[in-house]
Amino acid sequence: MKEFFEPMLYLSTPDHPNTMAVVAELKEPIDGAILNDVVQELSVRFPYFYVKAIARDGDVYTEPNPLPMTVRDTWEPISFNSPESNHHLAAWKFEGTRMAFEISHSLTDGAGVFPYIRSALYLYLTRKTGKALDPDGIRLPGDVIPESETGNPFAALDIDGAEPPLYQKPTTEDFFRVKVEGDPTPQVHYIKMEESQLIQYCKDFDGSPNAMIAVLLARAAGRYDPDNDKTVSVSVAIDHKAMLGNHDNYRMFANIIELDFPKDRPLDDLMKTCTMARGQMMLQAQPENSLWAMKQRKLTYAKLGQLPLEIKTGVIAKAAGNTRWTFSVSYTNSRSMGSTDPYIEALYVIAEPGVFDIGCEIACVNHNFFLTIIESFSADRFVDIFLGELSEIGVDYEVLRKEPARLCGIEPFDS
Repeated sequence: MKEFFEPMLYLSTPDHPNTMAVVAELKEPIDGAILNDVVQELSVRFPYFYVKAIARDGDVYTEPNPLPMTVRDTWEPISFNSPESNHHLAAWKFEGTRMAFEISHSLTDGAGVFPYIRSALYLYLTRKTGKALDPDGIRLPGDVIPESETGNPFAALDIDGAEPPLYQKPTTEDFFRVKVEGDPTPQVHYIKMEESQLIQYCKDFDGSPNAMIAVLLARAAGRYDPDNDKTVSVSVAIDHKAMLGNHDNYRMFANIIELDFPKDRPLDDLMKTCTMARGQMMLQAQPENSLWAMKQRKLTYAKLGQLPLEIKTGVIAKAAGNTRWTFSVSYTNSRSMGSTDPYIEALYVIAEPGVFDIGCEIACVNHNFFLTIIESFSADRFVDIFLGELSEIGVDYEVLRKEPARLCGIEPFDS
């Protein structure tokens, strides 16, 4: 039976691909030949991303994939687990000055994928520029791959002996839903703002980047649909691996804490609201909560291990893909790409919508925050209201582009 720390690949389905992407925009057009060489070379250092899915024994497992990972000169999506992706669960693409790496979010998370992105950018830019860039902090082919990166990230912990944490927040079931407007095609806005300015506002108003953005999203919801009396529910991503002391492991152990903004709670006082949001976050983001979550995950794996794959890819996968929050906020610690920073114009993270109506992914590089606002439909009104909230508190921003969220899909896993 599969170990509890191995990925639940069957939760990625054609209806809910659960794809994430990192987009890097550089200062010069992408050289596809160099990028392709770099991508194939990195299979030695990051073999766990160069895999195919094999369905057997009532589950889906990863196995090494000897075929090359695709690198496409187009922004159009393809499907993982299919001939067009050489049956990989990841793929690269480029267009003009930007490149993107897309991967199954069941396989890894932002914390797991960023070391790979740093390595890809380092190798690509050293060859493209012909300069000897500093390799400090970069994982390179020929390096020894440590056990902490690929093994059980919780091997030293007593998961079975975990006790219930002192505080467990009940999930809000009947929450504020954003009205679908326009075309039901997911859309993404790319927004840039100065790091120093937002951080100063966080200091002034007792916030943090993810708490501040969560509060502004909740305030925007009130203006978007003022007659709606439901509680705005915001999920804020955390990393159980990091909470429990392992920052290296590539596996997907991102999870969420939940913030509630009831209709009868005024949000006009920004400092008070940010303080309350941070308090909710601190209560839930504790090592004891993460250890208990891992115990529950282990018990869930044992139960699901008894079920046939058809049920896992059917009822269970559909339930896992249902919308559970109004908004999602994720802030991946990406503050520097090392010596390649001067060559990067922008850096974005995108996640497949599905379990939230609107998501906000936050990345940081070159002293700028880059926000992606991902909507499950194509309309601008909510984003315009959110940008109005930024303007109202005096945060300057620049909308760099908007476009359909063209992420890779996935073919079904055939047993």
